[in-house]
Amino acid sequence: MFPERFDDGAPRQTRLPGVVWVPLVLLVLAIATVVGVLIWSSILGLQPRPGATSPTSAAPPAASGTPFPISTPSTSAAPPSTEAPIATPDATPTATPDSSAAAAAALLDQVPDIAGLSYGTYYREQFGQAWYDEDRNGCDTRNDILGRDLIDVVTKEGTRDCKVLTGTLHDPYTGETISFVSGANTSILVQIDHIIPLSWAWRHGAEAWTFEQRQEFANDPVNLLATSGDVNQSKSDSGPSEWMPPLDAASCDYAKRWVDVLVTWGLRVGSADRAALEDALSTCPV
Repeated sequence: MFPERFDDGAPRQTRLPGVVWVPLVLLVLAIATVVGVLIWSSILGLQPRPGATSPTSAAPPAASGTPFPISTPSTSAAPPSTEAPIATPDATPTATPDSSAAAAAALLDQVPDIAGLSYGTYYREQFGQAWYDEDRNGCDTRNDILGRDLIDVVTKEGTRDCKVLTGTLHDPYTGETISFVSGANTSILVQIDHIIPLSWAWRHGAEAWTFEQRQEFANDPVNLLATSGDVNQSKSDSGPSEWMPPLDAASCDYAKRWVDVLVTWGLRVGSADRAALEDALSTCPV
């Protein structure tokens, strides 16, 4: 028997048996399923996760050096007070370490009392970036103070005499002589002391300042002094009633500098620290 032909003379193909169609159908369905899963997964991947924010609605990152929010005193949270308002920091110091002890004592009498409490938590970042170039001279504050307080200073070439490599410190707090060498394990031997520590300032008025005022205070050269790392660590954030320079002869100038900064920045002082400053001023040469 000959195969059936079309009109054009080509042989007609016989139909495939059912056993052949079944695998083909299953293969097509499997391919369609895989493609559908891939498409659906892609669609889901474009949807935001629950609780996630889109790039356009996300809050801007915190400014460099200020990852914590800057708190300000809440008038509703603070208990009633009869103290005078905290003074706005002055732009010009009203005393210097060269002033007479009597003048410093008179200024100290004008500093308001305070209990030494604050309503916000202190963070170092609330006083800005450490050793910020506040005076815009191209040098960070630490190197400014090293260059000022050390002798026989050698600076790194190409830094416009900013980066201090070596020098000698006559420690004003101990009277000791310390050789300074910049390095990962040696720089720490000479540190920069905040005469009025930042956390002490926070508890005695700085909490009410603006961030810019706190950053300026942290880099105020009048409030900074190079000293040995051990001495700086032992002082920590202590006030005058808790810490005085180990060298007795340094207490006079230290107290005068404290009063200078207190008055300049409108800070307050507690009774114990006031008494310690008065005692130190009484040791000044007449």
